[in-house]
Amino acid sequence: MTHIPHPTPYDSVLETVGGTPLIRLARVGAGIRTPVFGKAEYVNPGASVKDRIGLAIIEAAEREGTLKPGGTIVEGTSGNTGVGLAIAAALKGYRCIFTMPDKMSTEKVKLLKAYGAEVVITPTAVPADHPDNYVMKAKQITHDTPGAILANQFYNQVNPESHYVTTGPEVWQQTGGKVTHFVAGAGTGGTVSGTGKYLKEQNPAVRIIAGDPVGSLYTGYFRTREIGSDGAPYKVEGIGGDKAPTTVWWDLIDEFRQVSDRDAMLMARRLAREEGILVGGSAGGNVHLALELAREIDDPEACVVTILCDTGERYLSKVFDDDWMRDNGLLDTPAPTVADLLARRGGSAPAIVQVAPAAQVRQALNLMSTWDVSQLPVVEDGAAVGVIIESTLMQQALAQPAMLDRPCREVMEAPLPEVEETLPVDRLAPLLSREVPAALVRRDGALVGIVSRHDVLRVLIGR
Repeated sequence: MTHIPHPTPYDSVLETVGGTPLIRLARVGAGIRTPVFGKAEYVNPGASVKDRIGLAIIEAAEREGTLKPGGTIVEGTSGNTGVGLAIAAALKGYRCIFTMPDKMSTEKVKLLKAYGAEVVITPTAVPADHPDNYVMKAKQITHDTPGAILANQFYNQVNPESHYVTTGPEVWQQTGGKVTHFVAGAGTGGTVSGTGKYLKEQNPAVRIIAGDPVGSLYTGYFRTREIGSDGAPYKVEGIGGDKAPTTVWWDLIDEFRQVSDRDAMLMARRLAREEGILVGGSAGGNVHLALELAREIDDPEACVVTILCDTGERYLSKVFDDDWMRDNGLLDTPAPTVADLLARRGGSAPAIVQVAPAAQVRQALNLMSTWDVSQLPVVEDGAAVGVIIESTLMQQALAQPAMLDRPCREVMEAPLPEVEETLPVDRLAPLLSREVPAALVRRDGALVGIVSRHDVLRVLIGR
C-alpha cells in the first residue's frame, strides 16, 4: 500500500506547519561526490520557512499575556514572516500591520494583503536608524497603536528557538543522524542558529555554515564583531543585513560564506528547470553555497543539508523574468533582436517575397498563395514603395474581379515600416498592430527580410 504522509485530517492549517520533506538535489549536483539535500520549506501552508516562527511568536506572546484578544501584530518583514504571522493571525482573530522595503516583489505585497494584512511600504535606501527604515517604521506603528505588539523577528529569541524545537530534530531524523554540514542563509539568523544548535548537540562535529549575500555586513561582523560601513545594495531578498541581530547565534556558527546576486538567482532558475523545484533567490544562494561546499569536501560519506526557503512564485516578476534579470546585469543572454527572428524562421521561402509595382494583382495573389504569406511588399529599385495586404486585396477582388488585371501600384497601401536587424524584439512589438502586421528589415541599407506579428508572438511564448 502507498505510504500516505498525512493519513488523518487536521483541525486547522496551523497543524500543517513543519514536517517538510528532504530532497536530494542530484541533478544540479551531478558530478559532485558529496550528496546535497534541500529541506523543502516551500510546502508549508504559507510556502516558506517563516511559517514556523510566525505561529511560534504569536503563541509565545499569548502565553506571556502581551498579545490579548483583538490585539494587533506589527512587524517589519521582507514578506515571508508576514505571511506566517498573517496565517496564524487570521485563525486567531488578530489584526496585522506589516512594513516592507520597496525592493520587495509585488507578489509578496499582494500576498500579505490577500491574508487581510495591512502593508506599509518604506524606502530601501535609508540607514538602519532612519525613521523611514522598515524596522523603525514598525516600531513607531507599534508605539502608536493600542494593544499592538512587535513580533520583532530580529531580536525575538522565540525565532531561533522554534527551529531548535522543530527544524533541527527533523533534519537529524530525516538524515538518520548522518548530516555533517548544514547551510542556511542568515536573515534574522533564526533558521541557521536554532537548527545548528540542535544538530551540534547531537554531534559537535557538524559544521554550521551561514550564507550571506555580497553587500551584506554580516560576514564582516562575524569576523570582527564590529558592524562596518562598507555595505552595498543587493537584490536577493530575505537574507543579509546591516545590523547584528541577536537572533543570530554568532558563536554557534562555524563559517559565513558570501554569495552574489547572480549566482543565487541563476541557481534558483536552474533548480526550477533541472530539479522541478521552484524557489526564490535566497534558496538559490543556499544551494549554490551547499554545492560549492560539497565540491570542496569531496567525500561520499559526508552529507550536506540546506534550506529551500520559499516558493519561487513570489519572484516571477524578478528572478524568473528575463527582462528584469538582464536589466539588473544578472543574465548574460542578450535580448532577442530582429535578426534572431529572421534566423529562426525555417522553410524554403525567399527572405522577402516581393512584387514589382507594374505586376498584376493576380500575380501578387499567386505569390501569396505559393509562399503562404499575408503581406507582400511592393519593391522598386531596392526600395519599398507600398504593400499588398491579403485580407484587403481579397475583399476588393471579390467585389471587383476586374481589378485582378490591374497593376499593383494602383491598389497597394502605404509601405510597411522599416527597422534595422539589430533592433531588440521588445522595441519592435509596439510598432506592429492589426493595421501594421509586419515590418521590413534592413542590413547595411539593404532590405534583407520581413518580420510579422506572428514571428514576435512566437518569441513571446518561448518557441
